[in-house]
Amino acid sequence: MNILIVGGGDIGFNLAKRLSIEKHNITLVERDASKIEYAREHLDAMIVHGDGAAWSVLERAGVRDADIVAALTDSDTANIVSCKFAKKVSHCTTIARVRNPEFLEPGFVLEPEELGVDQFIQPEQETAHAVVRLIRQASATDIVEFEGGKIELLGIRLEHGSPILHKPLKDLSQEYGDPPLRVVAIVRNHQTLIPRGDDIFVVGDRLFAVCDPEYIHTFMQLSGKSDKPVEDVMILGGGLVGQFIAKALEGECNVKIIESRDAKSSEIAEDLADSLVIHGDGTDLDLLSSEGIADMDAFIAVTGDDETNIITSLVAQHLQVPRTVALVAKTEYLPITQTIGMDTLVSKQLMTVNALQKFIRTQQVADVVTLPGIDAEVIEFIAQAKSKITGKPLNKVKFPVNAIIGAILRQDTFIIPKGDTQVREGDKVVVFTLPNAVHAVEKMFLR
Repeated sequence: MNILIVGGGDIGFNLAKRLSIEKHNITLVERDASKIEYAREHLDAMIVHGDGAAWSVLERAGVRDADIVAALTDSDTANIVSCKFAKKVSHCTTIARVRNPEFLEPGFVLEPEELGVDQFIQPEQETAHAVVRLIRQASATDIVEFEGGKIELLGIRLEHGSPILHKPLKDLSQEYGDPPLRVVAIVRNHQTLIPRGDDIFVVGDRLFAVCDPEYIHTFMQLSGKSDKPVEDVMILGGGLVGQFIAKALEGECNVKIIESRDAKSSEIAEDLADSLVIHGDGTDLDLLSSEGIADMDAFIAVTGDDETNIITSLVAQHLQVPRTVALVAKTEYLPITQTIGMDTLVSKQLMTVNALQKFIRTQQVADVVTLPGIDAEVIEFIAQAKSKITGKPLNKVKFPVNAIIGAILRQDTFIIPKGDTQVREGDKVVVFTLPNAVHAVEKMFLR
């Protein structure tokens, strides 16, 4: 496909990088000269220097021949103008990144079609939803929902005393009566492993399991995790992400927000009537201490500065705060955070790219997810009548070694596949795959 990306910031750059691996024809438009130079050095894409909201620049970038236009700059107006231009001259699919939540509200004065936008993406809202899920399921390091929550992928870290340590995976399945759950990956010593029946869990493993949502509580108990209710939450950073998180949690938790900007503190204090807003420097350890960080059930660092988020989260962990979540923008930091022992992190860029890929891939792919610090993909395929995977017992299918089927959703029925299970046309199939197996897995499902 011909894909035109407007905006070469973190989100646009990472989307271009990922899509170029999939052999699409990528054109990236960016006005910042330093970003242009970096993109030319690191991307297999056509790079156009200029303002993506200018018609002459879009025409030079080949907008007339684009199949997809993704406008991902920091300006809502520029993104909508880019999409409007694109719709005027081609039959492409348009995607616009927006910060203003009004665009996504029901009954907004302008319909998306009037703006020339097929799909709005709001990274701040996506990020806030992910953080809130992690707070509500406080023992998980990662939570990803498929099909509106009918299938969930959970990540947990195993600690001393876990009942499932040092037992072969196949024995655990028998011991717990074939539960509606499949372990699809183990991250150990910075390596991602696809587990087999003889593999055992050891202390420090970060494991990922596809699970029936109704079984999550039982799974947590079996793995030695106990979910203590989260009552007191401190949020560092009063930007859009912090505000969205506070709005979601303030009805169920006591929420404190620390914001360094005076005017912003006053603004969000008026908007968040049930949250306590504190104007102060979140890097001031005395301030954090005086505001009771050690007594918190959760600490969430979502400022615009990665280093601040990482350091304050580590301080919170040192003070025995049960749950810490840090927002990290620089993707090169993601593998490092696991090394230094951080609890849980979220990446606005990664989640946005995941959401964008879901719209860009073919109709035979319902969802695609990349997890922070994990060199793998989780793809939800829609099985087709003529797919190689369809209509045969799985033990008769030569499935790629570095991939595993986690679960099948057949209408509303959750299925953990076995050897004699047959994938049917229309099934939603969640697959965990290492990078070197993605192409082979796609050949199993895509016509």
